[in-house]
Amino acid sequence: MELVAVFGAALLVAVLLSGLAARTVLSTSFLFLVGGALVSDGFLGLIHITPDSEIVSVTADLALFAVLFTDGMHVSLPKLRANWKNPARALGLGMPLAFVFMALITHFLVGLDWTTSFLVGAVLAPTDPVFASAIVGRREVPAKLRQLLNVESGINDGLALPVVLILIAAAGPTADSAEASPGKIVLELLLGLVFGVTLPLLVNALVRFRLLGAEPKLQPLLPLATGIILYAVCHLTHANPYLAAFSAGAALVHVSPEAKESFGPLGEALAELAKFAALLVFGALLTPQLFGDLSFGGYVAVVLAIVLIRPASLLLSLIGTSLSRKEKLVAAWFGPKGFASVVYGLLVLQSGIPQAEEAFTLIAVCIAFSIIAHSSTDVPVARAFDIEELAGIPAGREDTDAQPKETPADART
Repeated sequence: MELVAVFGAALLVAVLLSGLAARTVLSTSFLFLVGGALVSDGFLGLIHITPDSEIVSVTADLALFAVLFTDGMHVSLPKLRANWKNPARALGLGMPLAFVFMALITHFLVGLDWTTSFLVGAVLAPTDPVFASAIVGRREVPAKLRQLLNVESGINDGLALPVVLILIAAAGPTADSAEASPGKIVLELLLGLVFGVTLPLLVNALVRFRLLGAEPKLQPLLPLATGIILYAVCHLTHANPYLAAFSAGAALVHVSPEAKESFGPLGEALAELAKFAALLVFGALLTPQLFGDLSFGGYVAVVLAIVLIRPASLLLSLIGTSLSRKEKLVAAWFGPKGFASVVYGLLVLQSGIPQAEEAFTLIAVCIAFSIIAHSSTDVPVARAFDIEELAGIPAGREDTDAQPKETPADART
């Protein structure tokens, strides 16, 4: 109950300061992260949470699922088909480059063995739109840039998971290779995709029956029910829940555009609550001891991961694209490490491999630094695009030769 009280107090403070946060570098995500650290055993000792506590993995898992489900509903499939090259470059070239570069600096600066170093690289390769919400959710930011970051972050979680599982099996001397066999991993990904596409189609078909249908005030609960069923089915069948969540959101809004209008406010609020809860719990793990356990080389690796590896990897992958120089720089900077990395980092810690604790310490500190850096810079960067529009400088070429100018009604697609 202490955790509930702390969460309620932190939520109240965050809401009261949200107006200020929307105009400045102050971040509500940062408030929850710091709040969790302050009430943990490392400081006030009001709540007692350790990395092996079930609440840590559950809250991170729920938050990632909720965020990907709502983010999937922001994806316009027609626009994605017309502008798939940039996300494909980021996923097919930028992500592998970041993975390899992170593994190299982890091995040489932190001293982990090669397998564990590549494992750290795989855990930190996915990006998270949660901590750059002002970029992916604001109309003044060019649509192609928002779509690039949103689609990349929605899909790369599922792409990283098979690599993480295989490397855990390779790093652990007693690991059961059957648990992470390539065939099983591919099956889990395919099941996630199938469930994510099929379930919204089934629900939409049921709604079309003459005797069925939801009254207006209950319509927002249809996507919510779909998401809850999908989450349960994925965990019962071991299907990939993150790929399922993102594909379900995209499929749902494609077959039922009115679902986005009815569920949008409720979905965003639920995703925010899940995010804040996970941040509070994750913050409780950020004790002085954890930061003290990381070597100097580890801190150098963390800084390089944020300011060099992600930017350089994505800039290389975007060479020759139609994005402007500013759009490329913004896309390169906003590669925050988030809930996917938290979930995968916990898998590493709980795997029992020889260097699990050292790897998790590096991962946790990198995530904390990334949250602070990216969630405190998204608003100023987004407002810079708005300033350019006011000055008469186009904020981006949103395929004006093929599509009408975006209106406020479809600004979040």
